[in-house]
Amino acid sequence: MRTDLPPALLLLLRYGLLAYLVGSVLFTIHYFYTEYQDAQPAPAIRPRTMTEQGQATFDVENIHYSSQIMKWKTPGHAEHEIVEDAVLHKVFSNTMQPSKILPYYFKAVRDFDPEAVTITTLITFDRYPIFSKLVTNYQGPISVSIHISDDEARDENMSKLHDMYHANPYMKEFVDVHVVIDKFDRQFNMWRNVARFFARSNYFMMLDVDFHICTNLQRHLALNPEARRVMRSGAAVVLPAFEYVEQDDGYDSATFPKNKEALIQLVQEKKITTFHDFFPKGHNATDYEKWYVSDKVYKVTTYQHSYEPYVILKKEGTPWCDERFVGYGANKAACLFEIYISGIDYYVLPQDFVIHQSHPYKEETRKQERKYNRKLYQNFQEEACFRYSRHFVRANLWDGEAGERKSANLKEQCNKIRGFKQVMAQFSQM
Repeated sequence: MRTDLPPALLLLLRYGLLAYLVGSVLFTIHYFYTEYQDAQPAPAIRPRTMTEQGQATFDVENIHYSSQIMKWKTPGHAEHEIVEDAVLHKVFSNTMQPSKILPYYFKAVRDFDPEAVTITTLITFDRYPIFSKLVTNYQGPISVSIHISDDEARDENMSKLHDMYHANPYMKEFVDVHVVIDKFDRQFNMWRNVARFFARSNYFMMLDVDFHICTNLQRHLALNPEARRVMRSGAAVVLPAFEYVEQDDGYDSATFPKNKEALIQLVQEKKITTFHDFFPKGHNATDYEKWYVSDKVYKVTTYQHSYEPYVILKKEGTPWCDERFVGYGANKAACLFEIYISGIDYYVLPQDFVIHQSHPYKEETRKQERKYNRKLYQNFQEEACFRYSRHFVRANLWDGEAGERKSANLKEQCNKIRGFKQVMAQFSQM
């Protein structure tokens, strides 16, 4: 039996059917449009995870990295912008080029306390296992530069980077990864600068990845007001460095002493010694004999130009590492020398220390590169001395009470250069 519907209801049903048809057409158009868009190259390096090494192809010139735009506003509220690659090229312009820098390739999910100490370090793919141990041990902010050689093994080594990062849950919590891709091995100072540039706290620690922080450094710094005062003043804070006498004893950091008393016991048993004791100029300025009996922060008073301690520094105001040093030898010494003559003093922490984790050395490579860098370092010292001297004179920091404090380190070191005193006596009177 047929039931006649009211005209108003029939009209409403017709409009409803029309709306449904229009909606279906729009949905179909949107679906195919988004499917087409998704088929285009994605703007990020992919894949983020892989099932086996060497599986992926990584486009290092990807639009996600090459076309990042940095924007800022002037006081008049006008907006300006510049391509990120241009900024990074200028920032690291003293390096060997071309070089591709991918900042925050992985970024830690945590927001770090500005007063925290960020470990800054540098690694290549062969140091991934030891780096993972450092991350697990420290469980604090880490900014790491990872070099990937731009050769036929690049994609495989990028895959290894992903595998390493995803294998340790602490990586996601604490580690900012910055990738440097080029054909130039061992640009150590450039890699140091990249890690420091993108560190996200006010203080950073220059640490080689094969050194193990044996103590609870973060807790000790929090409980030591003198150490915090020294750090806030802009001074450098030193962690004494040690190594095992028998290299076979130094592979497993889990067996390392965890406090000063246990360390001293091993030193007395001649199982542990100061790092590279065959080259005393590298670390003896720390004054280990004083450290063994000290319970307070103390100042380094016997600095010399080959001193290479592991230090905590203020991010702002500390000179950068000179990027002309490529390869083994003098690269870190040059960095720390410039920091010292700029007016930054060195102080030693009383309870904390690092121990070297054993690994094979490429001795022939090191021997040749040290030979080249030794001459470069000699010239660099003279250049840095005159550069900072001119700055101090023109800033009225050469004489007077303030000047004597600021330029004291420079005068101590640079007066050893033949003819330096005579040149500066004439320059300061001009």
